[in-house]
Amino acid sequence: MQTIIDIIGTISHFIWGPWTFLLLMGVGILFTVWSKFIQFGAMTHGIQVVRGLYDNPDDPGAISHFQALAAALSATVGLGNIGGVALAIGLGGPGALFWMWIIGILGMALKTIEVTLALMYRNTDDPENPHGGAMWVIEKTLGAKGGNSAKLARLLGGFFCVTLIISTMTGGNMFQSWNVAALTEQYFHLNPLMTSTIMAAMVGMVIIGGIKRIGSVAGKLVPTMVVMYVVAAFSVIAMHITEIPGLFALIIKSAFSPTEAGGAFVGAGVYFAFTVGLKRALFSNEAGQGSAPIAHCAAKTEYPAREGVVAGIGPFIDTLLICTLTAMVILCTNTWDREAAGKFDGALTISKSGDSYTPKSAPHISQLPALNDGGSWNKGDDFYLIAQVPNNSREDRQSNRVQVYGSVLKNDGSVQGIGAGDLYIAWETLDLNAAEWDSPPQELKLVDTGVYRKYAGAQLTAHAFDREFPGLGKWLVTLAAWLFALSTMISWSYYGEQGVVYLVGNKGILPYKVLFILLSVVAPLAAGNAAELGALIDFGTGAMLIANVPIILFMGHLAVKDIKVYFKKLEAGEFKRHR
Repeated sequence: MQTIIDIIGTISHFIWGPWTFLLLMGVGILFTVWSKFIQFGAMTHGIQVVRGLYDNPDDPGAISHFQALAAALSATVGLGNIGGVALAIGLGGPGALFWMWIIGILGMALKTIEVTLALMYRNTDDPENPHGGAMWVIEKTLGAKGGNSAKLARLLGGFFCVTLIISTMTGGNMFQSWNVAALTEQYFHLNPLMTSTIMAAMVGMVIIGGIKRIGSVAGKLVPTMVVMYVVAAFSVIAMHITEIPGLFALIIKSAFSPTEAGGAFVGAGVYFAFTVGLKRALFSNEAGQGSAPIAHCAAKTEYPAREGVVAGIGPFIDTLLICTLTAMVILCTNTWDREAAGKFDGALTISKSGDSYTPKSAPHISQLPALNDGGSWNKGDDFYLIAQVPNNSREDRQSNRVQVYGSVLKNDGSVQGIGAGDLYIAWETLDLNAAEWDSPPQELKLVDTGVYRKYAGAQLTAHAFDREFPGLGKWLVTLAAWLFALSTMISWSYYGEQGVVYLVGNKGILPYKVLFILLSVVAPLAAGNAAELGALIDFGTGAMLIANVPIILFMGHLAVKDIKVYFKKLEAGEFKRHR
């Protein structure tokens, strides 16, 4: 199994190389200019369409424009907006947000083009249950030529669907369940398997009803959770309103110059902030990935471009609004470069052993400081100290600092010198990629004795809210994480289902749904294999991009033409308003 994971990791590393980001930005810029900045059309005419001004109940499709946008948003507005943004800021610094903005703006054009194209070639054999997406675009264009072209089309469509299902089961399912279970355990000490079982049951009750029920639930759930989160975020930001201009200046400055280490932050170079910001933005709004067109293809519409501009609103809400609010809460509360929880009271030796570094110290819990947030150390709590690699600097971060992680565990009797059942410190082995360093020394030295509590993803965002309004993060972010994760899982289950239908037909739907629910239940058990799950998520997302972006690039001109014709008719007053 490890060999397979290593192979997947190598492929993912190649997929997510510099050329991927440059290609995506290039394609986004191309279609932004080619479509004459369709982003404006999305924010004007697209909003009118979402309001139902052009809804025609006789058009083919299963759900309204608003429900289609809500279903697509329910897949994108998820833990990527809470946890993914926190990860981007925590690793890449304030500059990462700037690059998230860029991909959000360009993503509006990409979404419009890919959805318009998908609507042009969707399968409406059953008008009440249409099928669409990159696989059907390939099937109805390249596949229509017959012969070897048809076989190649089926192969390419099948490859896209396999990567779609991988992304569904990992990023769209297990990642969501796992994060919510961890967050709920941290605050409410609920068994992770209990959390994941409850989530699986709730998701199952919705997805069994198909796209109509998904659209109906998403249409109610998404506006509620977005408004709730936006109001809470603005409440925190309002407490720091005078600091906002300075924070925007910091964001822009950090996007083009290295961000120095300080507090909990270990430093980041420009390229690192760039790649982290783009990757997290893509995971959040899925622009160019090919997932959103599947939901939008269920919309009741006769005109592909009409649903295309509706789709263009998605990245604005997801990235330019919600992701920005999350980032501003983390920045204005100084959570990203927060102070240490206290001092480590003991000696720590970090010596080289093979290609890794092994931290060693007495395992006594008494070496950890009293927490300045009034809490106490519990089983499962993670923390880190900061060490430096002398006379070295990683090119990606332009910093010589690294985090040395430890965990609080309960002794099962195997640790000598600690009473059975007592808490103790366990250190993680530190792996340093030799290619990133000039000459790794035999021993690392701590920068200081500061102990920083490790807040991963959504936990960092929750802590940011708590720093301003104690208890708000506990309740708000936990509730938001539940709602965001449930909505994401519901919509992604439909995406994966459409991939299954393309591959094996309707007979595969029931087994697929059963597997989807089972994986959401067992997701917390993957907590010990975070790297493996992360590798699968990056592989699935990256492979979908590889399959989908060439389609957008080589066939996007058809969508651009359709959009231009549509807006000429709109300006000529040819479309009847139904309200």
